[in-house]
Amino acid sequence: MEHTLASEATLEGTSLHTGEKVTLTLKPAPEGHGFKFRRVDLPDKPFIDACVSKVQTVERATTLAEGSVRVHTVEHVLSALVGMGVDNALVEMDSNEPPIGDGSSRPYVELIQKAGLLEQSTPRKIWEIREPIHLETGDGSLITIVPDKQFRISVTNVGKDGRFVQYFSTVVTPELYESEIAPARTFTFYEDIKPLLDKGLIKGGSLENAVVVRGEEIMSKEPMRFDNEFARHKALDLIGDLMLSGRKFTGHVIAVKPGHGPNTEAAKALRKNYAAMRAMVPPVELPQAEAVLDITEILKILPHRYPFLLIDRVTGFSSEMKCTAIKNLTMNEDFFQGHFPGHPVMPGVLQLEAMAQTASILIMRMPDNANKIGYFLSADKVKFRKPVVPGDTLFIDAEILSFRRTIGTAIASCTVNGQVVSSAELKFAIVDA
Repeated sequence: MEHTLASEATLEGTSLHTGEKVTLTLKPAPEGHGFKFRRVDLPDKPFIDACVSKVQTVERATTLAEGSVRVHTVEHVLSALVGMGVDNALVEMDSNEPPIGDGSSRPYVELIQKAGLLEQSTPRKIWEIREPIHLETGDGSLITIVPDKQFRISVTNVGKDGRFVQYFSTVVTPELYESEIAPARTFTFYEDIKPLLDKGLIKGGSLENAVVVRGEEIMSKEPMRFDNEFARHKALDLIGDLMLSGRKFTGHVIAVKPGHGPNTEAAKALRKNYAAMRAMVPPVELPQAEAVLDITEILKILPHRYPFLLIDRVTGFSSEMKCTAIKNLTMNEDFFQGHFPGHPVMPGVLQLEAMAQTASILIMRMPDNANKIGYFLSADKVKFRKPVVPGDTLFIDAEILSFRRTIGTAIASCTVNGQVVSSAELKFAIVDA
């Protein structure tokens, strides 16, 4: 389920680049809200969506803009919200940049823990990456996202002249984020400090909130928190920047020499690929789900083959026990040739079979049922309401009601243009092939 904050929580401090004093307050937000920033110091208290389309600059930090309204250095607070399992939150500030704290995201993790989490009633949408996404830049940065059942991140940090090459990899969970990622502090190279100051940046920077690298020497207020702290901080930034895609996802993010520029380009690629995936789904109301199974994936799950495979794509899973599939019908279907000549109608028994195959997808995806076969035992309360004809797109909804040992029951329906054309209660058995 989606989560928001259970209460408000406030943090005061100094911003890194502008050097201004700032008060930041995290507030609960409704379901589907996502993350938004609000400048309460300006007239009308304008909002800025945490979206990659709002990215204005990426030099040493990620800056969002809506018209003339800007919010700088958003990556640390966004990273903490994502890493700690928050889906919806409003970030209010009385300046244009969040407090830098100690240069890590730990102050924001502690702020989230102070506010607490509240479970909401809407299922959390997690996009399952099914095809690799790859990005390279001219300066040697590389980001690849490959399929994975968890959200995993692997980062290789490469400093100037190859200094301080470090590697870090982890699955991202709230527990691991808090202990392994959040404490990692931001860092800079000594020779970059004057050019940054000349550009009006890092006015609030000090050894209190950053690690400085001078040659092979590390200048820090305290000992390094990890032997690969730089790579961990790069992972921290990457998590925050990728959230600007607007989608939580499962996949393995592999990054070499990441930075805010490549990170936000990867967020754009994620957003583009997500839009392309959803474009495969006809524009009708679908369950709240993200992963799509194409015909190749379906063939790996179901034993059915031509001419008896009666679903073309699974468009989404509302839960582990509920999904929607589609069947695109054309005059080329064999059964239309004889049922009936001059008046083609999809046989009701084949609609029933399509419902059974959709229900089978849910059962066959369970690890214990791999390579098994489902047998129809009975169909009750079967109703056929309207004819299904060539050119229709059949949406098949199935939900498993119970599954004990090898026997399961389900309810299913077929819909065309928003109207139910058939429905049934199904009973089946799963046996070894």
